[in-house]
Amino acid sequence: MELAELLTIASDVLDTAAPRFVEGIGAPSAVQKGRNDFATALDLELEKQISAQLAERTGIPVHGEEFGGPQLTSGTAWVLDPIDGTFNYSQGHPLCGMLLALVRDGVPVLGLTWLPMQGQRYAAAVGGPVFLNGKPLPPLEAAKLSDSMIGFGTFNIDGAGRIPGIFRFNLLGALSRLSGRLRMHGSTGIDLAYTASGVLGGAVVFGHHPWDNAAGVALVRAAGGVVTDLLGRDWTIESGSVLAAAPGVHEELLDMITVTADRVRGEVSQ
Repeated sequence: MELAELLTIASDVLDTAAPRFVEGIGAPSAVQKGRNDFATALDLELEKQISAQLAERTGIPVHGEEFGGPQLTSGTAWVLDPIDGTFNYSQGHPLCGMLLALVRDGVPVLGLTWLPMQGQRYAAAVGGPVFLNGKPLPPLEAAKLSDSMIGFGTFNIDGAGRIPGIFRFNLLGALSRLSGRLRMHGSTGIDLAYTASGVLGGAVVFGHHPWDNAAGVALVRAAGGVVTDLLGRDWTIESGSVLAAAPGVHEELLDMITVTADRVRGEVSQ
């Protein structure tokens, strides 16, 4: 199938799932997945429903957050997060959505971010444009960090791991000196979709999961934005972070991250 046809089918599948998504908001934790991470019963239900429809209608396998799937560095697969912003969703917070990407040999070629509580449907194929509720958006223009809102990932200052909490804390402080318009939405999908549409000038994402990042990366690239990891390397499906922004803003953000890392001698392990 051509990308345009696949995008139409994927949009229809997410449209079909959206009423159930809205109906289930506020669903409590059903499966504990780790420290500060869980899935609701709706995560499981929606992933099964969407995956089955995509496989039946396109013949392409699905890699979902809850049930896994084929490896993503080669071949073609859908990448699905049935509920992005799970904690928001379980608390009845409207900043949450469904994320879907089509990946070919590790490269996202379609991106869909459905935000049913906002009445917003973002979709794009490689090369653009980005569509919002079926209408094409203009490509991103060069901008300045000082004039931009920036989405920033959540963190625990005492957290360890790949990107320690203390580094994230210092990064947030440094960023606040350059932009007084920082936003922490608790949803990677929203941060990246809003970057693609120009609502945000950029987004700093500390997570590495492809189901969180692939759809938004496709949207930002289709909009003419710049997407790397936090070290400035081109983003791939195996990257450990995302730095996505409009031209101009990305360069300023990367310079700020580099200076901060040098000053605190922090290491961002990818």
